[in-house]
Amino acid sequence: SGLESVAPLVHSGEETPDPIPTTTKGTIPAWINGSFLRNGPGKFEFGEDRYNHWFDGMALMHRFHICEGSVTYSSRFLRSDSYNLNSEKNRIVVSEFGTVAMPDPCKNFFARFLSRFQIPQPTDNANVNFVKYKGDYYVSTETNFMRRVDPQTLETKEKVDWSQYVAVNSATAHPHYDREGATYNMGNSYSRDGFFYTIIRIPPAEKAAAKEDSADLSGAEVICSIPAAESRKPSYYHSFVMSENYIVFVEQPIKLNVLKFMLYKIMGQSFQKILSWEPQYGTIFHLVDRRTGKESKVKYRTAPMFTLHQINAYEDDGFLVMDMCCGDDGVVIGDFTLENLRRESGDDIDKYYNSLCRNLPRRYVLPLNVDEQTPLDQNLVMLPNCKATAKKADSGEVYMTHEELHNDELLQYGGLEFPQINYDKYNGRPYRYFYACGFGHVFADSLLKIDVHTKELKVWRYPGLFPSEPVFVASPDAAEEDDGVVLSVIITPSKEKSTFLLVLDAKTFTELGRAEVPVNIPYGTHGVFNEMG
Repeated sequence: SGLESVAPLVHSGEETPDPIPTTTKGTIPAWINGSFLRNGPGKFEFGEDRYNHWFDGMALMHRFHICEGSVTYSSRFLRSDSYNLNSEKNRIVVSEFGTVAMPDPCKNFFARFLSRFQIPQPTDNANVNFVKYKGDYYVSTETNFMRRVDPQTLETKEKVDWSQYVAVNSATAHPHYDREGATYNMGNSYSRDGFFYTIIRIPPAEKAAAKEDSADLSGAEVICSIPAAESRKPSYYHSFVMSENYIVFVEQPIKLNVLKFMLYKIMGQSFQKILSWEPQYGTIFHLVDRRTGKESKVKYRTAPMFTLHQINAYEDDGFLVMDMCCGDDGVVIGDFTLENLRRESGDDIDKYYNSLCRNLPRRYVLPLNVDEQTPLDQNLVMLPNCKATAKKADSGEVYMTHEELHNDELLQYGGLEFPQINYDKYNGRPYRYFYACGFGHVFADSLLKIDVHTKELKVWRYPGLFPSEPVFVASPDAAEEDDGVVLSVIITPSKEKSTFLLVLDAKTFTELGRAEVPVNIPYGTHGVFNEMG
């Protein structure tokens, strides 16, 4: 109760294309050399038209460049086709997740009526994440379009259509990277044969080849296509699981109504309106061999839940351990309307916050060696000190329950989201620590470090300060998993132009320094650290 309004965090920002200096307090370690790149919605209106949902805002990219203890800041709007067309017409002409573009008022009635029946072009407003393919940076959303960008200047480069390389109609903004330099992602494909969840592999860049200044996804291939359990109601997903040898797709009961999807423009409904939470379908884990692309014949099932972000996954003595942030009510995705997020302080915002589902870290364990000889109705998980279970049923399916990866202390911070690990060294391997945002408010109001061995918690939290997703950067002489720093951008709705880049010691989770910049930054989504040579 008594929450302050966060409306200023979802108001349009302004770009700062030329780098400006910041004011440093404390110490920024001199060994940090690179750019902290952030993405997120940053413009919520054109002319008299207003977007409805936070996910709709035009992409605003940010760059905190760190070198020898000093920091500069710059930002640019992504010059997507969506941004350019909207700017040219001074109104919303491209539909987004929660907003349907209205017909051109300058057309006659008949032309406006017919425009309802035109298939809408997917947006290229790539406002979710920075991703990397063959050494190039792209910004990405969840359609079939990405935009290549210059990580130094934030200049927008060419639009890339996934469907020109592989048979997919969309792709996530959360790829995984292996240690050989290949990138894996997932997309959707649909045809007369049904709806499929598609795993894509993009090979490493060829070392001997001269690098051209152009997008290169050559060699991309589909390694597995998983048919949807309900072809007319496929599942929405935001990310997927990858370990050293496996990929796991989580088919969760947030359902996309295909018929409504085909008719949504005619019906005047946004994409948001065709998603529904249908817990009767439960949750299915599809296990795929990452190297052969072969899907396991075993179906792993668990109670209905939804997940946006995975923490980590690794193999251990014949089991696949999967950690992820989970909630029990997938309705929450549609709740982040701008009307809700701009509620006034007091009862109005309190009521909204208390209606939201809390996401918490969970561990699921898949037994990898299930066959006809596997006994029925007994717990197959034999890992020491593990409370997750998996039991084979008469049907041959394996039913699983999870272990909570936290103690009660986490509940006072409102659960967590936006998890990050020491990805380069520990993704797909046994690990101990992850970092995340605590959600004691509608937007994150704390930074957390969790020890998955002991479930102990370290916290950075100050009233009125709202941190972004924490990103771990390892120190050059790191000997332990948490030797390094955690970076996060802190914004303040109650104070004008008081943004700063926070640098925490990852081991102690105490502040080393901050770089203050006199700009207002809207609340963003994801980011990466681009290390310089």
